[in-house]
Amino acid sequence: MSYLQAIILGIIQGLTEFLPVSSSGHLVIAENLFGLHDGAENLSFTVVLHIATVLSTLLALRTEVFNLCKGVCKFQWNDEMEYAWKIIISMIPIFIVGIFFKDTVENIFGSGLLIVGICLYVTAALLFFAYKAKPRNKEDIGWLDAFIIGIAQAIAVLPGLSRSGSTIATGLILGNEKESVAKFSFLMVIIPILGEAILDCKELLTLGDSDSQWGVITAGFLTAFLVGYMACKWMINIVKKGKLIYFAIYCALAATLSIILYCL
Repeated sequence: MSYLQAIILGIIQGLTEFLPVSSSGHLVIAENLFGLHDGAENLSFTVVLHIATVLSTLLALRTEVFNLCKGVCKFQWNDEMEYAWKIIISMIPIFIVGIFFKDTVENIFGSGLLIVGICLYVTAALLFFAYKAKPRNKEDIGWLDAFIIGIAQAIAVLPGLSRSGSTIATGLILGNEKESVAKFSFLMVIIPILGEAILDCKELLTLGDSDSQWGVITAGFLTAFLVGYMACKWMINIVKKGKLIYFAIYCALAATLSIILYCL
C-alpha cells in the first residue's frame, strides 16, 4: 500500500464513518479499485482507521463526553447516569453479535462486492424511509428506543450496511429528535469500536517491522482522524436539516457501482 492509497483510504474512512453511507462498504470498493488483496494487511489498516475515527468522535463531542463522565462520576442517579445506561442498553445487541456470532456472520455473508452492493441498497432504503417518516420529536431517547437502535447497530456489522445510517434512520423512524439521535448514534459506538480494535490488535503484528509500512499506517491514521473530526460535526448539522435523502440517492448509486464491479 502506498502513501497516496493510505491517505485516500483515510479520507474515505473519516468521511464515511459518520456520513450514512457505510465506511466498510466504501473501503471494500476502494481496496478492490486499488487492487489491494492482502487480507491481513487490509484488516490491520482498517482497525487503525477505526481507532482514528473513534478518537475524532471523542474530540468532536468532547463537551458531551466530559459532561457525561462528570455526571456519572457523581455516582448518583441523574440525567447523565440515565443517558449512560441507555448507551449501555444500546450496546447489548452488538456485544452479543460481536462475541458469539461475528465469525458466523462473516462466514455466511463474506465481505465481497456483491454483499456490499446489496447492503448499500438496504442503507438507501432505510435513509429514504427516515426522510419520509413523520417527525414526532421526542425530547429524550427512551429505554426501548435505545435498545432498538442498538439492534440496528448490531445488524450493521454487515459490510455496506451503514452503522450511522442504520442507527440514525432507526432513531428518526422511532420519532426521536434529529440532533439528539445523531449524537446518541456517535456516542454509542465508541466503546464497541474500541473493544473490537483491542481484540483485533494482534493483526497489527502481521505487518512486521517495516518502517515504511508503519509510515503508511500513520498517514492513514492522521488523515482519518482529521477528516473524521470535520465529518462528525458536519453530519450532526446535516441530520438537523433533514438532508438524508441525498445520501439515500448516493448509497443507491454506490450500490450499483459495487454490483457492476462484482460482475466485471
